[in-house]
Amino acid sequence: MSAPDSPDFPEIPVGGFVGEGLPEDPANTTGRKPLGNPAEVPELSEVDCPPELQKEIENAMSRYPEKNSASIPALWAVQRLYGWCSPEGVRQAAAVMGVTPAYLESVASFYDLFFLEPTGRHRVRVCTNISCWMRGGDRLLGAFAGATGCDPGKASHGGTVSDDGEFFVTGSECLGACDLAPMASIDERYYGPLTEDDAAAIVRELRDGAEVEPELALASRGLAGGDDPTDDPRVDSLKGPNR
Repeated sequence: MSAPDSPDFPEIPVGGFVGEGLPEDPANTTGRKPLGNPAEVPELSEVDCPPELQKEIENAMSRYPEKNSASIPALWAVQRLYGWCSPEGVRQAAAVMGVTPAYLESVASFYDLFFLEPTGRHRVRVCTNISCWMRGGDRLLGAFAGATGCDPGKASHGGTVSDDGEFFVTGSECLGACDLAPMASIDERYYGPLTEDDAAAIVRELRDGAEVEPELALASRGLAGGDDPTDDPRVDSLKGPNR
């Protein structure tokens, strides 16, 4: 049944993915160019994979019964090495794992913590979900944007990179640390509760290469079960009961 010819059913031109007056999303009009054939498994002997990257990915694969389960750790290894999931890095990881680059691309493109294009050297994600929002998360995001020189509007709508290329700042949905509200993930490490003054101090420390506010780091808190060592293999072997 065809739609009636009325103002309620406007005609959309072929290829017209973006509504009139809205900013154009490059994802609708441009494609990421992979290296080689993304549907073929690259030979490791034909890929110049850094030894440290190969070792980290192989270690990750050893922890899972299925190699595909190591896709996310492998992509994290690529991103830590190159700063983003570059086509070259994805191809190297695919060669080590014995999967296609297209498969790893599909995983990376699903999660917004993976970057498929170059981004800032330091990554700041400010939680703006309900707990953090009620305790000033929006103001904290604005403080980080101001301290880094990022556009606050863009930071709160998908994220943006500072003019000097040093910082990527974005608002984020719940980061699962409501007890730290308001908090932020800084280079994949959690910090909180944070104030607007803390944001300026953290940016200075990152620029200077100093340790970031250690007293506010989640990693500095004691373990919920205590700090005593254990000989339970389920805890210290990094392998589940099925291994």
